[in-house]
Amino acid sequence: MKALVYGGPGKKTWQDVPDPEIVHATDAIVRVDTTTICGTDLHILKGDVPAVQVGRILGHEGVGTITAVGSSVSSLAVGDRVIISCIKSCGHCANCKSELYSHCLGDEGQSGIGWVFGHLIDGTQAEFVRVPYAENSLHKMPAGVTDDQAVMLSDILPTGFEIGVQYGRVKPGDVVAVIGAGPVGLAAIATAGLYGAATIIALDLDPNRLEQAKGFGATDTVLSNAADWKEQVFALTDGAGVDVAIEAVGIPQTFTMATDIVRPGGNVANVGVHGKSVELHLENLWIQNINISMGLVNANTTPMLLKLVAQKKIPAEKLATHHFSFDQFLEAYDTFSRAAETKALKVVISR
Repeated sequence: MKALVYGGPGKKTWQDVPDPEIVHATDAIVRVDTTTICGTDLHILKGDVPAVQVGRILGHEGVGTITAVGSSVSSLAVGDRVIISCIKSCGHCANCKSELYSHCLGDEGQSGIGWVFGHLIDGTQAEFVRVPYAENSLHKMPAGVTDDQAVMLSDILPTGFEIGVQYGRVKPGDVVAVIGAGPVGLAAIATAGLYGAATIIALDLDPNRLEQAKGFGATDTVLSNAADWKEQVFALTDGAGVDVAIEAVGIPQTFTMATDIVRPGGNVANVGVHGKSVELHLENLWIQNINISMGLVNANTTPMLLKLVAQKKIPAEKLATHHFSFDQFLEAYDTFSRAAETKALKVVISR
């Protein structure tokens, strides 16, 4: 089969590789029909995730059709159309029983951590992929949900909701600021209303992304490179700052922005993947009773979000702005890496 293979920082190739095979009884093999590129893939290519070894097939998002199942898989069958979750879960270990699926300890001799695709095992930017713990890591696609919608449920929608909205403790009436109107930031914007946020402020350097944010539920937008950006944000609150600041970029400057605009007693939810250390000004924050959260998505909300997408309550399809075929993988990466220029949100790659 063909797959997108990591060759070290800055290097990737679309090349022939061996087909995946069933290794454990809980595995399934999925023919990947649709996949996409995540900002985390760009971080890997920068060298920000050193655990990713040369030769690894990249990607952790996808929609496909099951072509084989292990002997202990009973709730899934060959021919089922499924969403591939970015998080694998054994369902049995202490962390899984606590719904901390992102830190699955594994069993059957398989090592832990829930995010394995394109990280510790071969990923979904390929014609076929082996899915560990298939019954806990795949979701059957309901009728009427398109690939463009479904592939957003692999990662970005649950990430924006769980790590941004839930970890940020959004509650009815809150003023929420989302720094970074890329795909995950837009996912947080699209789901903040589920918990009753009254005002949702999108901040970004790109006017196009701010315009897009309005279609996902942002009530207000602020250009983050404006000289008075902070004053604009405070003007949209009671002057004390926002209740929840969601950082969805992953660079030191945007994390500092989040801590600068949160009100006393407020919450900073870091969603972005950071490749560099961040300075934390505890000398200023301690007296303001600030809560700071961060983490890797557990994907425990995926079934609920799938129902909302199926009922048109979340406009997941709007995230799919560019479409490519499998033989255009390198072009898709180029388009996604130049998002400000190409106006790309998510690039969708299909057979």
